[in-house]
Amino acid sequence: MPDIGLFLIASALLTLAPGPDIVYVLTRGIAQGRRAGFAAALGFATGVIFHTALAVFGVAAVIRSSDFAFMLVRYAGAAYLIYLGVRTLMSRSAIRLGQNGAEIALWTVYKQSVIGNVLNPKVTLFFLSFLPQFINMKAGHLELQMVLLGVLFMLQTVVIFGAIAFFSGTIGDRLRTKPAIADRLNIFAGVIFIALGIRVAWPTS
Repeated sequence: MPDIGLFLIASALLTLAPGPDIVYVLTRGIAQGRRAGFAAALGFATGVIFHTALAVFGVAAVIRSSDFAFMLVRYAGAAYLIYLGVRTLMSRSAIRLGQNGAEIALWTVYKQSVIGNVLNPKVTLFFLSFLPQFINMKAGHLELQMVLLGVLFMLQTVVIFGAIAFFSGTIGDRLRTKPAIADRLNIFAGVIFIALGIRVAWPTS
């Protein structure tokens, strides 16, 4: 079995990291209410299926090809995670909320979220780097392990983004009056990325 406990902790922290997806859930929830926020949350969670499939069929094949190929995947993933962490620490938070009252159909909100997630190459690269680091090589069944991790990531995305949609008005008001909160989240996310990258580069076993 993969390291599910550590994976869920890391996934939850990274899902909460400020970015365009969480901004969209917030703005839809503020502009149109909880149902629109939930639609956006479900859309982003659905997009995870695409990225998980790429990781399962692409990375698993590489890992099976040779130990050297697996080593390359490991260190490339570590380097990318550390790069994300440094970039996140150097940039200001992406959370900048405005008052947008434009109404969009719930189905359109959902589709926009799915398409935005699927067409984001950064998310694809992240999944290719992130999922393989939590699989248990000795347990075998690499594809099934990554599918399980992808499903867990999707479920925790629904839960966290759903909670953000539910409390979108309160959260939005808080972030507008105290933008430093979002910047602190950005710093925390950057540290998490770097820590994960270091853990990948120097595995304990």
